[in-house]
This record gives sequence, C-alpha cells and structure tokens, in this order.
Amino acid sequence: MDPDSAHPRYQLIEYEAGRDDFAEAVREGLLHPSKTLPFRFFYDHRGSQLFEEICRIPEYYPTRCEREILEQRADEIAEHFEVPITLAELGSGSASKTTLLIEAFQRRQERLQYIPADISRSALEASSQGLLERYPKLEIVALCAEYEQCLRHIEKETLAPKLIAWLGSSVGNLSLEEATRFLIQIRSAMASGDGLLMGVDLHKSAVVLERAYDDAAGVTARFNKNLLDRIDRELAGEFYMASFSHVARWNEAMSRVEMHLRSDRKQRVRIAALGIEVSFDEGETIHTENSHKYSMERIENLVAASDLTLNEVWTDAQGYFALVLATAGTERGNHANA
Repeated sequence: MDPDSAHPRYQLIEYEAGRDDFAEAVREGLLHPSKTLPFRFFYDHRGSQLFEEICRIPEYYPTRCEREILEQRADEIAEHFEVPITLAELGSGSASKTTLLIEAFQRRQERLQYIPADISRSALEASSQGLLERYPKLEIVALCAEYEQCLRHIEKETLAPKLIAWLGSSVGNLSLEEATRFLIQIRSAMASGDGLLMGVDLHKSAVVLERAYDDAAGVTARFNKNLLDRIDRELAGEFYMASFSHVARWNEAMSRVEMHLRSDRKQRVRIAALGIEVSFDEGETIHTENSHKYSMERIENLVAASDLTLNEVWTDAQGYFALVLATAGTERGNHANA
C-alpha cells in the first residue's frame, strides 16, 4: 500500500494487483476456441476517459436516468440511516452522480467520510481533487484496487455505519450467479444496519438497448476497440484496428446486451510480449462484455439470495432504470461455499 497524505483531508491507498493479470487473461481469452476478453480491462486511463464520454451521449440513458432518481430521492436515501455514516462507493469513476448523495448526507451531518474505490488511480485523483475543493467538510480515503481488496478494507477499517454505493448498473456485467456471489462478498463487508445502494438497468425494448451500446458517434465502438489498443500498447500486439468492427446485439434468451469485436477478414495477429499469434476467421468475434437487464422479480431474487433485506426500489419516470436500497440484518448467513 502507498498512502498519499498531500492534502490533510485526503488519503490514497493503493493495492498492487498482479502484474501478469492482464497478460494472462489476454493469452487465455484469445487462445480459447470462443475468444473472450474480460470487461474489467476496459478501464485503463484511456478507457475510463471514453466511458465518461459514453455517459454523455444521447443514446446512453442509464446515467441520466440514475441521476434523475438521485435528484429526487437522495434525501430519502439518507434518511434511512442513523448519522454519522460513512459513504463508500465501488467503481467510483468521476463520482459525478455521487455528489447528490454527499450533499444529502451533509445536510444531516456536517462532516462526512467518503471512500471511493476504483482501479484507475488517475480517475480517483481527479475526482477527489474536485470533491475536496467543492466540499470543505468532506474527508476522502481513496482505494485504488480491485473490488475484493476494497471490500476487505471497508470491512476492517470502517467503524461508523456505512452505505456502500454501487452505481451505474455494474451488476449487469455479471451473470446472475456471479452477481449473487459478489453481493454475498459485499454483504460480508457489512455490519448490521449497513446499506447497499445499487444501480440496476431494467428490461426494455431491443431498439433502445442496442442504440445505447452502439451510438451514432461511435464512442462505444472506440471504447470497445481500446481493448485491442491496450494489447498493442502493453503487450506489443499488432492489431490492425480497421479490420475489426464493434458489434452490440440483444440476446433475448439471456436478457443481456452483448458486445463483441468482429474480425472483418481472415487474419493472424502477433502479440510479441506473449510470444503468440492469434488466428481469426472472417466474421469471428471476441466477446468483450455482457450487460444483463433485470425485471423486478429478478432484483428481488438477487437481493434475497445475497442475505440482504430489500428496503426500496426507485425508478425513473420512464421505468428504464432502478436504484435498489438493501440493508444488512443482525445475522449473517453462512455463504462460505457459495
């Protein structure tokens, strides 16, 4: 860990991930008969910038819908908890929507500790600087790490009652089984009375969904292709970007939008740092991301399976998006083998 105390109300704690994690994931994913790359590797510095740009495009509704709910419900959310409380956030990014929660809690308690957690150090530093300037009674302990490491820190180092925010429908990147396992991990970091505020994208028409993941300006395409750029930069790959296309398609049976990178011709790509060449047939794809969409019943089942109590579900005016508030009870279930 590398604490940074340059500002009296700011600390950055950085947990080093395994250096070979990206390289091994690329090797395993591209040599598999059904090629894949894990979505978590989207968020290098350039990828984080592109995602913030995605959040501003007209077709991408989740950010606007979630902000709408927070604008209307932030004070109601804050009133669910005794003060003082600590606010933690997984995948905090720019924390642009989180300001609505910060302001709601600071209307109830003068000082607030905020724990943003993200794998991008640059995103943490930039967002924290802005928040410290804007809120003179805010204390920030930023965690640069994978989610699992962040949750261990939050469990051990946070004494006050806490609300863990997981916004932006990140839960949709996981299958139902993966989401259940991860919510159980979140639950293990919570004490009695702690809360989880989770953004969830709801099931809707395929037209709306596919436009959201394949915008007219091509921002999402650049975000997707940045994975190949990253392989070129970090692993001496030789991808020819013009020969790959971004594909987003709705899978009704799985209730998810799938993102792929499609090879538009038969080709071989060398990745020098891995000592491999990867063959592609024309039309073959690399599956890069899933974004699962939820019904209300599926939300209820997920929360119940995670040993949490569902308190509230708020939606935007169009019914496109939901914010889910769940709390931890007095007893934790035994999920050691879940």
